Amino acid sequence: MQVIETIAELMALRQQLSDAVGFVPTMGYLHQGHLALVKRARTENSAVVVSIYVNPAQFGLREDFAGYPRELDRDFELLQREKADIIFVPSDAEMYPPEFSSWIDVQKVTERLEGASRPGHFRGVATIVAKLFNLVQPSRAYFGQKDAQQAVVVKRMVADLDMGIEIVVVPTVRESDGLAMSSRNVHLSPEGRRAATVLFKALTLAQQLGRGGEKDAEEIRRQITSLIQKEPLAGIDYVSIADARTLEELSFIDRPALASLAVTIGRTRLIDNMPLE
Repeated sequence: MQVIETIAELMALRQQLSDAVGFVPTMGYLHQGHLALVKRARTENSAVVVSIYVNPAQFGLREDFAGYPRELDRDFELLQREKADIIFVPSDAEMYPPEFSSWIDVQKVTERLEGASRPGHFRGVATIVAKLFNLVQPSRAYFGQKDAQQAVVVKRMVADLDMGIEIVVVPTVRESDGLAMSSRNVHLSPEGRRAATVLFKALTLAQQLGRGGEKDAEEIRRQITSLIQKEPLAGIDYVSIADARTLEELSFIDRPALASLAVTIGRTRLIDNMPLE
């Protein structure tokens, strides 16, 4: 495993890789959800590249960029166990030099859900992912289902710009009580950690209603909203039942749909989702 910090090093190493390359972009503070992406990449490619970069461009003014958890030595140890080949850990100056002024703006699918709640977030995501794709030139790139909208945005960008990269979406990895693994879970208090299970309970209810034949999307929204509101520590940002491809809100479920939530537990904002057939 090689840990590198500069674009020049990355490009030089990339030239030495002739077969399929799998790429896992991360912001570090790795958990089993990230490692599931690396494991999948390892089985499907000759080489695996992982990036660790907390991208300032995807954080809003009121979001805690400085407080995002970081623990590089631990991350390196975990990636060594998973037999990653190259770890790219660039600085802000490396990724955004002083005269940097080019941005990627994916429209429509970024205007809802996280895009509406976090203006500018997906411009930062799309730009850094496109830049990393240009540098790594992967055959496949791996993203988690937990960040479903991010995966939709990246797929749209790859298709629109003819990047020729296969985007592989890996199922969400959860704790034993259903809470989706997230680097932000570390900020939960013991009481908040207990309360946070309400997201999984709400999504499970949505899935159960769908499997039971409920097609009225508004009725599903109503029932899962009511469930979340019974948790005193939970504050709802949004509850969505949307088209899984376009993320447009549905009134009637007649196509693959996505139930997704953004809920604040104390001061920690959590997102989660679950596909509805």
